[in-house]
Amino acid sequence: MSTELLNSIHSPADLKHLDRRTLMRLADELRSFLLQSVSRTGGHLSSNLGTVELTVALHYVYDTPHDRIIWDVGHQSYPHKILTGRKEGMAHLRQFGGMSGFPKRSESEYDSFGTAHSSTSISAALGMAVASRNAGVSRQHIAVIGDGALTAGMVFEAMNNAGVTPDINLLVILNDNDMSISPPVGAMNRYLARLMSGQFYAAAKNVGRAVLQHVPPVLELARRFEEHAKGMVTPATLFEEMGFNYVGPIDGHDLDALIPTLQNMRALKGPQFLHVVTKKGQGYKLAEADPVLYHGPGKFDPAIGIQKSNSAPKTTFTQVFGHWLCDMADHDPRLIGITPAMREGSGMVEFDRRFPTRYFDVGIAEQHAVTFAAGIACEGQKPVVAIYSTFLQRAYDQLIHDVALQNLDVTFALDRAGLVGADGATHAGNYDIAFLRCIPNMVVATPSDENECRLLLSTCYQYPGPASVRYPRGSGCGAAVQPGLDTVPVGRGIVRRRGSKIAILVFGTLLPAAMQVADALDLSVVDMRFVKPLDQDLVREMAAGHEALVTLEEGCVMGGAGSAVAETLNQSGLVCPLLQLGLPDLFIDHGEQAALLAGVGLDAAGIEHSIRKRFYS
Repeated sequence: MSTELLNSIHSPADLKHLDRRTLMRLADELRSFLLQSVSRTGGHLSSNLGTVELTVALHYVYDTPHDRIIWDVGHQSYPHKILTGRKEGMAHLRQFGGMSGFPKRSESEYDSFGTAHSSTSISAALGMAVASRNAGVSRQHIAVIGDGALTAGMVFEAMNNAGVTPDINLLVILNDNDMSISPPVGAMNRYLARLMSGQFYAAAKNVGRAVLQHVPPVLELARRFEEHAKGMVTPATLFEEMGFNYVGPIDGHDLDALIPTLQNMRALKGPQFLHVVTKKGQGYKLAEADPVLYHGPGKFDPAIGIQKSNSAPKTTFTQVFGHWLCDMADHDPRLIGITPAMREGSGMVEFDRRFPTRYFDVGIAEQHAVTFAAGIACEGQKPVVAIYSTFLQRAYDQLIHDVALQNLDVTFALDRAGLVGADGATHAGNYDIAFLRCIPNMVVATPSDENECRLLLSTCYQYPGPASVRYPRGSGCGAAVQPGLDTVPVGRGIVRRRGSKIAILVFGTLLPAAMQVADALDLSVVDMRFVKPLDQDLVREMAAGHEALVTLEEGCVMGGAGSAVAETLNQSGLVCPLLQLGLPDLFIDHGEQAALLAGVGLDAAGIEHSIRKRFYS
């Protein structure tokens, strides 16, 4: 399809000269361009195909960037980026030095708020609305949030606050596409529909009628109460009870419905709520049929769709966890698997299929996931919380107060630890070592390869207290994973190479790079396995037998594993030069993982350069 019209749009101001029919053509061109562009770079696809008309309507009706649009999560903001002068940047989307896959304030004045984690948009929009009101600035504030993100408690905290905040211009748009990333977590309207048509509701209604049928006046009163109660839990009344004026649902792909509705709502004062229904993957049949597969694809040919590779890929750490989880569940009937809306991403699809009564997807509710696990542990069962490192940050209080303080037996499988590549700083798991190792009772394990990952998962699962295993996105060095559920001693490392002068203490999957450097310089290498409890005896042995120590971790240097080694040396009264290598004190942008590691000196060449500079120059 030609993109002649789209090529003429350089900012939202250009939209305002178009009539409704021309806008529909623009939407078609925008959708076609999106498909072709993302197929060449990889990125989020289904969600962006579903928000084309909504994005066009918003920029047509509102005066952006003066009016603020906040995209919740933000993985559906590609049409927004294209219409706000960044069409050419799509060629380098999510690549090193290129455009972010999420809204980013430093990238454009049209990106009102940086997002990538879910359920923050209403809080941010409310804050902006209050600031505008206090400054006497007349502007609109629009939060676009998906039905999956609406499960988070933060949404309702914000709406509860907004409903009693006077004189604000705030519009919440629920983009209801009836599907979050993990399908078992339904949208709110689906839940309510099940509630109103479910067996419990019907049974309760019938019991009430049986009891009251001989008292007609009371029966009539009960009937009226039933109708009122039923209205109390429909979406319209639910949001209106929270102080919002509810409008909808309307077709989110119909510009003839969207534009007049938005124009009318723009004139209304106070908190407004617009419910639009869209379809993920709209306009591309393959994505419509399988929006999960096309949620975040790599490069593919749009004419034939995503094809399975004939070559056998390396086993990923996520797959190692998924296989281990099923094996351990077979072995121990007490095991309960929990994920906050990341069934696919955390490798729990097979576990869900085989152990449906022991699998819980709690939705985008990380705080609840952790305390829910704590409650399960209180009753003698053994919860395993599969969660991305970056998302565990959202449940830090629950981790400390509800799990660690009570020394409860909860195992945390931390996927996406370290740098994550194209998703960038918002999704990088750079801080878990630092924020976990300072918590009493917590075990922190750092497997160096796929087989070590399985060993440490079993070890931490058998540990009678809170324990975590962190592992990166993707595959490792390709180590063969041994079957079984063997364990290793908690808090004990292992020497992988004996050398001279310097010992490298490795925490995690940078071990192959360390071995390469050690071979070149004849150094000792230790796979520490655990950050906490740290193998202090081994640290002291290495310090006594070498002239210097080097710590290596794919996590922040500040407060990280290297700091734990420094503390041990200090407490032991040992004077030994120490070089701490890890991630610097800055947010690292998106790009290929290998390039990002090289950029911060954590590839073999960078590690060797740092060691030579410190100890050989």
